[in-house]
Amino acid sequence: MSKAATCAHCGKPVVEAYKPFCSKRCADVDLARWLRADYAIPVADELPDEPEE
Repeated sequence: MSKAATCAHCGKPVVEAYKPFCSKRCADVDLARWLRADYAIPVADELPDEPEE
């Protein structure tokens, strides 16, 4: 049993030409999110412990 692929943005069925999206619009929306760094993984900078005086 195979499950039909759905668009990564809107959930509609995938179109082979725009895979993994259903249209150029959804692909462009995803590209804009990457360019704005919306998909960035938050990290906490760790500073080394400073010796006490």
